[in-house]
Amino acid sequence: MQVSIEKTHWPGIKTNKTRVSLEDYINIVKERETRLRSCYAEIIGLTSDEFVKIILVDSAFIIEVLLRYSIPEFQEEHDRIFNKPWMLQDVWPDLRLLENQLPFFILEDLFDPDKITVPSGHTEKLSIIKLSHKFFKSLMHLEGTEENLEKISSARVEHFVDFLRNLYVPLNPRIGGHCKSLTTPSMTELHRAGVKFKVRSSKNIFDIKFENGILEIPKWTISDETELTIRNLLAFEQSHCIENYLNDYVVIMDRLVNTSKDVDLLVKFGIVENRLGDNSEGSNLINKLADGVIMDSEDFYFATTFEQLDAYCRTSWHKWKANLKQNYFNTPWATVSVIAAILLILLTIIQAVCSVLSVKNK
Repeated sequence: MQVSIEKTHWPGIKTNKTRVSLEDYINIVKERETRLRSCYAEIIGLTSDEFVKIILVDSAFIIEVLLRYSIPEFQEEHDRIFNKPWMLQDVWPDLRLLENQLPFFILEDLFDPDKITVPSGHTEKLSIIKLSHKFFKSLMHLEGTEENLEKISSARVEHFVDFLRNLYVPLNPRIGGHCKSLTTPSMTELHRAGVKFKVRSSKNIFDIKFENGILEIPKWTISDETELTIRNLLAFEQSHCIENYLNDYVVIMDRLVNTSKDVDLLVKFGIVENRLGDNSEGSNLINKLADGVIMDSEDFYFATTFEQLDAYCRTSWHKWKANLKQNYFNTPWATVSVIAAILLILLTIIQAVCSVLSVKNK
């Protein structure tokens, strides 16, 4: 079999970085060809040589990108991905597209860390799982996902989209419940009802909690890449997963955000880091993400939170108290003015009563 691959551009070829031949890699892919073809829904009309070549070249490119990102010493002076013209921003979004996925197992089978010579100082044992996490964590702002990473078994990862979803899903998932109401008050409505907002210390975005009038939401960074990422994760989840974690998260965020004023509050309290700049764009993005999602009222992950927020806002006393605080006691001068006005009214009433009493005594 003839496979033409440039032998000087990735650590998986016989260079000073590895001790594996090109023929060995060809054989690895060839042995797994039947399994690889079965991973795709449609019949692939390529010859065995053509199919093996495509899989090997794509896999080599992905492994190379992951390695060079994690170990800068592997980057070359005229690296067209990481140096000028710096094409990484064109490459890495494609790795999140559901239609572009390579089976994860072939990346692991081709990657042998024991046969790659790494620069001195890099003592951590390499793996595709760790390289992938470092790559996406930085580019997608996935801070605090290390605990999830520890629970991810490479044998159960289908591809990069599945890997990313596993980084997002709840660490300790609770059972979804029945939700009586299909809506919940927006951030602005909750604010008017006196609900306080706070960034939850948890790094898991699903760890939303409402207790004692305080709504705690983990920090969420939204940027130009957010829509592409979430849409692909949703498409995969809706087609292949039993649990609707991301679907339900998008639903609750869509209910909390109706206008830019809602995003204003999320940004004000540090819950959302809006890298889009304009909060109206932020609200549009969040609302667009909900296009096509379906809320299962019989099994909704945030059902309890929905009910608690709705019940809190229905209590009139909460609205009255919030109205007084926000409109009449929001600044020291406003407080002084209200107190002065109350005292003036009381003095007026006392004066009126005294006048009436003096008239009767005459």
